Amino acid sequence: MTQQDDSLRFPSTETLAMNQTTLLVTTTPGFEGRRIVAYKGLVGGDAILGANMFRDFFAGIRDILGGRSGSYEKVLRTAKNEAVNDMLEQARELGANAVVGVDLDYETIQIQDGGSMLMVSASGTAVVIE
Repeated sequence: MTQQDDSLRFPSTETLAMNQTTLLVTTTPGFEGRRIVAYKGLVGGDAILGANMFRDFFAGIRDILGGRSGSYEKVLRTAKNEAVNDMLEQARELGANAVVGVDLDYETIQIQDGGSMLMVSASGTAVVIE
């Protein structure tokens, strides 16, 4: 990965230290060796990003010839990060120090003029752990 691409990766626990609060994040229902002491509620975030004609065209060529579409992968990473960051901000506002049961969903939204948009949704349960 290039230096620029590193900033688009899913944020690690260390990089989630925004607003002086580090949040632990997991897709499992809890953290081994840690006890959940309070459930703060469901949190979520969404990101909707437009695709463009040129990216669609070159991705179609990649589909025919095989290989990965770097431009779409970059858009996916960006959307995922935005959705997760929105979810984490909600958790912080509720006073949580962790989010469990995180789920990421990806959808394509077709719009009237034949274009499409990408929607990424992140959801989980904000909790306080010891």
